[in-house]
Amino acid sequence: MKVCVIGSGGREHALAWRLSKSPSVEEVLALPGSAAIAEVATCLDVDWHDADAVTAVLGANEVDLVVVGPEEPLVLGVSDVLKDKGFAVFGPSKAAAQLEGSKVFAKEIMKKYNIPTAAYDTFTDVTAAKKFIDEVGAPIVVKADGLAAGKGVVVAQTKEEAYAAVEDMLTAHRFGSAGGTVVIEEFMSGEEASLLAFVDGTHVVPMIAVQDHKRIYDGDKGPNTGGMGTYAPAPVLTQALREEAVQKILLPMVQAMKAEGMPYVGCLYAGLMITKEGPKVVEFNVRFGDPETQVIMPLFDGDLGEVMMACTEGTLTDEMVSWKSGSAACVMLASAGYPESSHKGDVIKGDLTEQDTVMLFHSGTAKQGDHYVTAGGRVLGIVGLGNDLRHALDRAYNRVETVTFDGCQFRRDIGQKAFK
Repeated sequence: MKVCVIGSGGREHALAWRLSKSPSVEEVLALPGSAAIAEVATCLDVDWHDADAVTAVLGANEVDLVVVGPEEPLVLGVSDVLKDKGFAVFGPSKAAAQLEGSKVFAKEIMKKYNIPTAAYDTFTDVTAAKKFIDEVGAPIVVKADGLAAGKGVVVAQTKEEAYAAVEDMLTAHRFGSAGGTVVIEEFMSGEEASLLAFVDGTHVVPMIAVQDHKRIYDGDKGPNTGGMGTYAPAPVLTQALREEAVQKILLPMVQAMKAEGMPYVGCLYAGLMITKEGPKVVEFNVRFGDPETQVIMPLFDGDLGEVMMACTEGTLTDEMVSWKSGSAACVMLASAGYPESSHKGDVIKGDLTEQDTVMLFHSGTAKQGDHYVTAGGRVLGIVGLGNDLRHALDRAYNRVETVTFDGCQFRRDIGQKAFK
């Protein structure tokens, strides 16, 4: 079959790379893709916002399956448009994508179906929000309701920090309409983990557990980013805890979405806090994570094309999904100014080739002549594979030392929590 991946970042690069190795897939296309993705797929220079152009080019290329990478097209309903035109789509409907598109919607569903998460309230008024902060105290978490590229969450250590976050979102409109409503919730203490799953509307097949590193600086300091590195499998989510998360969180949410008349198809991502009471939901995402995908795909040991098509047909089984032994670790290289801004056009020097134990997924690069330059905040995900996490990290960091560009920043403590 022919598969088209919508998107152009590191997540889509990893998905296209893995799909290119699937026995059931004869050709991978990407829309719009990137220079790096063009090494494993045929790129179609079409803007996904243009529905007519997208359906025309997918039809002309006889595409059998469309895989939607980023959250924005899913939240805006691209999946529905393509399904209406007869394409099989791996990715939820616009209605189901509200799980990520609106934190208020997600919280209300979790409350209704008793899915464990932090206590919360929602606000559009600054004064009322501050009064709630006074009552609950700090630390406390302030979230923009809508999509904010992974940056709309503030874990405030003091009431003053929480006030500032509320004013930033509701008064200064930092995230535009996405911050017109805020969710304020209790602070959950514990370690975070990401558990993603393949879902066909009814069946849930979990992937390996991953741990992300959201903050820009070592020691989890500085502002939140889209993710500065990941590793898998994450030992914090033991087999027992993983099963508990499936039974109490992922499966109930899929059943809830079905009951609400918006069956969920695609990748369901649960951001979890491992608390003393067990796993609780920090947030749901409606697509593969970035940079979680960069460590999940190298360890995936099935036919990804077959699994994704089975999700669209309602025929997913546990036996379709298997995993390689060993570990994977991803270190993100970010451009100068990130996460507040990004520097574009800096020449990337060093060895960017793939090897058996090291691969590079391009998040924000462009090709100029025969070399790559920076073209976004997060630039490259360098992934090491090994028999264990120590080997995987060593291989990733050894390659990191050989790649450089002006203003390059990265964390030196990816994966360290696993050794505590």
